[in-house]
Amino acid sequence: MKKLLTATAATALMAGTAFAEDVKIGVILGFTGPIESLTPSMADGAELAMQEVTDSGLLLDGASVSSVRADSTCVDAGAATAAAERLITSDQVDAIMGADCSGVTGAILNNVAVANGVVMISPSATSPGLSHNDNEDNGLFFRTAPSDARQGVVMTEVLMEEGIKEVAVTYTNNDYGKGLADSFQAAFEAAGGTVTINAAHEDGKADYSAEVGALAAAGGERLVVAGYVDQGGSGIVRAAIDSGAFDTFHFPDGMIGAKLAENFGDEIEGSTGQHPGTDSEGAAMFAEMVGDAFDATSPFTPESYDAAALIMLAMEAAGSKDSNVFKEHVMDVANAPGEQIFPGELAKALQILKDGGDIDYVGATAVELIGAGESAGNYRQIVIEGGEITTAKYR
Repeated sequence: MKKLLTATAATALMAGTAFAEDVKIGVILGFTGPIESLTPSMADGAELAMQEVTDSGLLLDGASVSSVRADSTCVDAGAATAAAERLITSDQVDAIMGADCSGVTGAILNNVAVANGVVMISPSATSPGLSHNDNEDNGLFFRTAPSDARQGVVMTEVLMEEGIKEVAVTYTNNDYGKGLADSFQAAFEAAGGTVTINAAHEDGKADYSAEVGALAAAGGERLVVAGYVDQGGSGIVRAAIDSGAFDTFHFPDGMIGAKLAENFGDEIEGSTGQHPGTDSEGAAMFAEMVGDAFDATSPFTPESYDAAALIMLAMEAAGSKDSNVFKEHVMDVANAPGEQIFPGELAKALQILKDGGDIDYVGATAVELIGAGESAGNYRQIVIEGGEITTAKYR
């Protein structure tokens, strides 16, 4: 009898969702490579939104949403491109949440996403070079993290408020590092500061004493490290501390993660930094929703939840999972007018859209998309106190 009931229930369920085509979203992040300590919680954030929507049963008449993970490596454009091609051709994903680092994101966008007409929403690619216009990316690319053109200005404000007028800069030698270093130098010098040296470093080296020697010779009150916490950025910091070249640092987003405190603790006491983040109502709601499941405050994790949510809400607004159709609705669901939507309210948002209403997705990061679909930008300013990453303020 139990088997019969189960079969009947299954038949009823299938009948109710006969017209629902399931949705697949590719989650392509650097699960290996220089930010591998950040990406697990980023993926978890995106998949939390997918589970929330699946549980609601309201997307496109009852579609379930599944995640297909792929490794961008963060740094190997060839490997990232091949992984994205597999997501689209073999796994047949309907959209991509990612990628993460700017270089591989650009490679996937230009070589795979545009060619196949697939929407990408990156939670963390911040290079100003990705500020495409719609004619270049066919309106397929969006990001929930702000451009480093904005981060360069925020870094300048933080350092000037700290009374730091002279810095040395080292950056990881790729699109992200160079774009951020150049944007920061322009903003810092415009504000009256001096950059004594702006030098690249390569990731993956065992010894950074030569690089630190050049930085020390140029001098500066603080060393700005625009690198990766799981790679050369930490190598630079270790060499600088061990040689006594610098004892305080300024860290942009790629350096801020649990590994920073683990690696250096109070050796970097008083160091400063910033990464995208807000103290908005949505951020608190997201943290409460996540609980102990993963680190809701880890850099780019709230942005990942928001990126996945925007994909699915745009699909519902369009009544289609076809990227070339729903891409036209991403900006609409992200911005006013409409009822404000926060983390945990995706079912409510889907119902409003189903009923023909408008939503203004605020999400976990106070989402506001500008220009060709990028975040207006909010930042969490941090300081190392007692060997821990602590919040100084939000900007």
